[in-house]
Amino acid sequence: MKILLIGSGGREHALAWKIAASPLVTRLWCAPGNAGIAKDAECVALDITDHPAVIDFCGKNAVDFVVVGPDAAIAAGIVDDLNAAGFKAFGPTKAAGRLESSKNFTKALCRANNIPTAAYEHFNNADAAKAYIRRQGAPIVVKADGLAAGKGVVVAMTEQEALAAVDMMFGGGFGASGAEVVIEEFMVGEEASYFALCDGEHALPLATAQDHKRAFDGDQGPNTGGMGSYSPAPVMTDAMCARVMEEMVKPTLRALKAMGCPYKGVLYVGVMVTRDGPKLVEYNARFGDPECQVLMLRMMSDIVPALIASADGQLKNFSLRWYDDAALTVIMATKGYPGDYGKGSVIEGLDEAAKVEGVEIFHAGTAVKDGRIVANGGRVLNICALGKTVTEAQARAYQAVDRIQWPEGFCRRDIGWQAVKREQGKA
Repeated sequence: MKILLIGSGGREHALAWKIAASPLVTRLWCAPGNAGIAKDAECVALDITDHPAVIDFCGKNAVDFVVVGPDAAIAAGIVDDLNAAGFKAFGPTKAAGRLESSKNFTKALCRANNIPTAAYEHFNNADAAKAYIRRQGAPIVVKADGLAAGKGVVVAMTEQEALAAVDMMFGGGFGASGAEVVIEEFMVGEEASYFALCDGEHALPLATAQDHKRAFDGDQGPNTGGMGSYSPAPVMTDAMCARVMEEMVKPTLRALKAMGCPYKGVLYVGVMVTRDGPKLVEYNARFGDPECQVLMLRMMSDIVPALIASADGQLKNFSLRWYDDAALTVIMATKGYPGDYGKGSVIEGLDEAAKVEGVEIFHAGTAVKDGRIVANGGRVLNICALGKTVTEAQARAYQAVDRIQWPEGFCRRDIGWQAVKREQGKA
């Protein structure tokens, strides 16, 4: 089979690594890819926002299957355009992908289908939003309605912080994505991520993970696209996973099918485990980044048949096998991220780091310049490791991190802290 993977981040490197291992694959391209992906796939300098160019490439190269990684491509309708041109693709349509591209769409769907989530209101002007915040008080959560690269959420602990977030969003801080906002109650609990493959009607559970959104140790600093993750998430017990499937995933799939836009692809369920049970934080219409990295390390089965079954509506009798090992990934980012950061700094020691037992390194924002790996983005490297426990996986990942010479980079040193505390009996 000839497969084209769309994207260029750490998520796509993990997918390329896993897809390349399939005996079904005869050729794998990635557009546009990055320096690390080039080891697992042929990188193609395609503009993935130019859908006719992508379709033309698929036609000229007899591509059998397209796997779409990034949220922006899904929101732009690339799956619709590929399907219309006769190409099979993994990922939801633009209409189904509104679960991620419009917070208001999802909250309204939850309200109509009794899906447990935070109380909310939706606003398209700043004055009304601010009046609501003053009535509700803080803490409170302000979200840009559209896509904002994982950074469009402000958890405001004070009223002033919430009002400033409204000004920032309506003032163009997230471009068109912030032209409307959703304001939610602040939920107390432990947050985790649940993943399921969907085929429009059926859902196949994948695994759970926990992300670390804040930039610095101790969950301090600004929100980012994610500074690390681990899997499985201990808070997501079998009973909790069953509730998420029954109370969130299945009603959502039924609702979208009834609306004429059945959901096919991976559904990422952000869950807050509260005293009252699980509540939906958000849906994402693609694999998480960096959660995808830890899921791919733990997946024992060949991923390609599962992706095809999702696209073909054939998941009903499908199953996947997983390693019992824990997986953990540490994001190394360029200093300044998630704010302004430089590009082009040289990274050394990657080969030495990769020699640590159980370690796999996935590239996110890298490029090759004069034969050397250089930073080419905010989040640059994913240092991943497997271990019998999260504690062991964490130790291996940081052992590898310490072998990398990159003065212009930084990372959190506490990824997995909640699971480690549980394993040590301190939770």
